[in-house]
Amino acid sequence: MANEMEELIGFLSSPSPQVKKAAVDIVRGLTGSEEGLQSLASYSKTVLPSLSRLLGENKEVSELATEALVNLSQNSDLAAKMIEMGFIKTTMDILYKQGCEITGLLVMLLVNLTQLDAGVESLLQVGDDKVQGLYVMKLVRSFCTSSSEKEDDPFGHVGSILVNVSKNKAGRTLLLDPKRGLLKQIIRQFDSTSLLRKKGVSGTIRNCCFEADNQLQNLLLISEFLWPALLLPVAGNKVYNEQDTSKMPLELGSALSIEREPVSNPEIRIQALEAIYLITLQGAGRRAFWSVNGPRILQIGYEEEEDTKVMGAYEQIGSLLVEGNDTEEGSTQTSS
Repeated sequence: MANEMEELIGFLSSPSPQVKKAAVDIVRGLTGSEEGLQSLASYSKTVLPSLSRLLGENKEVSELATEALVNLSQNSDLAAKMIEMGFIKTTMDILYKQGCEITGLLVMLLVNLTQLDAGVESLLQVGDDKVQGLYVMKLVRSFCTSSSEKEDDPFGHVGSILVNVSKNKAGRTLLLDPKRGLLKQIIRQFDSTSLLRKKGVSGTIRNCCFEADNQLQNLLLISEFLWPALLLPVAGNKVYNEQDTSKMPLELGSALSIEREPVSNPEIRIQALEAIYLITLQGAGRRAFWSVNGPRILQIGYEEEEDTKVMGAYEQIGSLLVEGNDTEEGSTQTSS
């Protein structure tokens, strides 16, 4: 005889809409507590496919099912089982189905599933040369074309997915591919007023800069977008004088010569500085940094910085620039 939990899971497949909705509501409630999660985890082989089938139902059922899966996917063992069961493909198919009403929740599910390497590889479609990278390209397009100004920003958490993707070497290679131009599109979202988006962009840039030793040229190809995204958060709040801005590219100098909104989030400032450090570890990266008057910007930013962890990140670059002072740019450092 079936026990209570088996009966409840069985009701998720009931032909009666009312019974199905009541069952998924109870399951969603159980996922809200550690005890409930553990109970459901014991029946993962049946409960996960049953919830997956409900994602394509009407909103009042699919929303509850997705909320349950988002909660369940916070458990890494259950997330791994979902990935094995093909949840990434299922989620992407429903996400891009016309009239999808649970976009934000599906994106959250992808955030959780891509915390695992297997989830990133599934999203990258590794091993299928014909479509490899297609899912990520779709998500980048949605991230860059949807508005973050609305109260509801369903694609805002795509930034977190991109951070997860960029922790993977194959993911970084895809994002840095100049023919696809994905990182260039992503960087332009740094101008968003959404802190969630800004954090996603800065984390993705930082991770991509771990490829600076062999992909520096591809990073510098988009320098007109890259340097403002990295340097403006750490430039301090003062309006720069013409003597300083005249040694910078127009897109950087013009932004620093006017009043601007400071980046108050220390995590973003640290990520920007870590990205700069990774670039300036390379000789060509240091030369590019000197060419935009980067050291002067960091000097001013450091003088205004109050967070000790962020100051440490500035100092790490400072030490590197002093060590690399045998470059032509280093030896002609301005005394300003």
